[in-house]
Amino acid sequence: MTKRNKIGQFLKGSHWRKRQPWWSREWLLYQYSKLKRSASDIATEGGVGETAILYWLEKHQIPRRSMSEARKVKRWGQSGSDNPMWGKRGKNNHRWRGGVTPERQAFYISQEWKAACSMVWARDDAVCQRCGRDKRVQPNVPFHVHHIASFANRELRADINNLVLLCEACHHFVHSRKNAKREYLSKK
Repeated sequence: MTKRNKIGQFLKGSHWRKRQPWWSREWLLYQYSKLKRSASDIATEGGVGETAILYWLEKHQIPRRSMSEARKVKRWGQSGSDNPMWGKRGKNNHRWRGGVTPERQAFYISQEWKAACSMVWARDDAVCQRCGRDKRVQPNVPFHVHHIASFANRELRADINNLVLLCEACHHFVHSRKNAKREYLSKK
């Protein structure tokens, strides 16, 4: 109940808004720490934004969970055969789009592409053809098989004479504006 003095000021302990449960330290501590509810869950139930709950956690000096602690209590859903989507492929999956696979994705999982990549890796001896970085010396550096002539040229997609092995940094350079000489790019 809102109480005011003679000149219209709110009296201490009264408020113009309806009292909310998270304003109470004990209630919020119980919900967040004991019941392990997330700030987002509490906010959704209360019809407020998550930042409102985070504000009150800080105001009440309730320690927030670390990311690893939050992941432990998070409800990720059922796993394995208990998950209702377990093993549902093709038409049985809710994300099924009628069997239409993008052309690029279909090509990159084909045996033709895998064979071409193997030949390029062997031919280029696992060494970046631009900077000379060796995959065997730096195994954590990602390498890419790059198309010199565009992927749009269907005849050359799996032609090993159109493919070159590049480290990730060089591959990014080849496709950047810094590549003024158009290294490893077809003129066509």
